[in-house]
Amino acid sequence: MRLFLAAALMLASTAALAQQNPPSPNPPTLAPILAPLGFLLGDWSGGGNTADGGTARGTSTIRAVAGGGGLLRQDHTDLMGKDGKPVPGAGFDQVMLIYPQDGTLHADYLDGQHTIHYTSAQVVAGESVTFLAEATPATPGFRLGYTRLGATTLHVKFEMLPPGAPGYMTVAEGDVKRRK
Repeated sequence: MRLFLAAALMLASTAALAQQNPPSPNPPTLAPILAPLGFLLGDWSGGGNTADGGTARGTSTIRAVAGGGGLLRQDHTDLMGKDGKPVPGAGFDQVMLIYPQDGTLHADYLDGQHTIHYTSAQVVAGESVTFLAEATPATPGFRLGYTRLGATTLHVKFEMLPPGAPGYMTVAEGDVKRRK
């Protein structure tokens, strides 16, 4: 669970050392349903606190794949303990594929230990997207939101709805910055 929380935290943490990428002379052509998510494209960097009092830092790249038919998010996260030293063996990678299916946005997240299948998304074109994974009696629900704060900053919020709980709890929240 610690790695799962840290993975979410890397995305939702306070940003570190970032610069805006220059506009691409040939921006990718995205499938029409994905075009409103173009604000997510780029290289991102962040770092912040973990639930156990340590810290996390990492990088994320979101790019168009399959001829603009999907978006692929690839991340690397490193964890440090309360003493600020790296936690041995606690660096890890994660991926998330965002794609249309039957006229709806879906996303699949994988970090080697956990998988989340987001089956719907709420989109405000060019401004925000919130992915939803419904809870079942045996599994928690999840909500992952990205909100554009400007050309170089995304606000990210990751929430979990434990089975039987009355509402979502925030697992991690913060900002990430575009980097070169």
